[in-house]
Amino acid sequence: MLFEFIGNHLILFTALLVISGLLAYNLIQGDKGSIDPLGATELINRREATVIDVRAAADYAKGHIINSINIPINGFKNQTAALKKYREQPLIVTCRSGNQSQLACMLLRKAGFREVFNLRGGVLAWEAANLPLTRKKR
Repeated sequence: MLFEFIGNHLILFTALLVISGLLAYNLIQGDKGSIDPLGATELINRREATVIDVRAAADYAKGHIINSINIPINGFKNQTAALKKYREQPLIVTCRSGNQSQLACMLLRKAGFREVFNLRGGVLAWEAANLPLTRKKR
């Protein structure tokens, strides 16, 4: 009966297998390469990590992590060369919620940056941890 169902619905069953595989991969990878707000402050204070904020300039101006550098995700790939001087130090990449910054982290790793961390939860998690934001330009 199961094999009959699979035979009659081969496309749906294949989709189920693909989605299950992707979910398993995501669970195995977990939060590898990410850091929570408290871990980020420790990295900033002890190892002088640089924070890269990939939000749009207007969102960055409303409030950002102190001393962070704003490089919007649009065109980020073309801006990685400007970050060469930070290649040997830890980088913490953030956005609003941690999703766009994950893409920026992948691009930086591909460009040869060794220590790149995604701020888990982004600026929203930073604020939820009662950590300060500033409106001052760097």
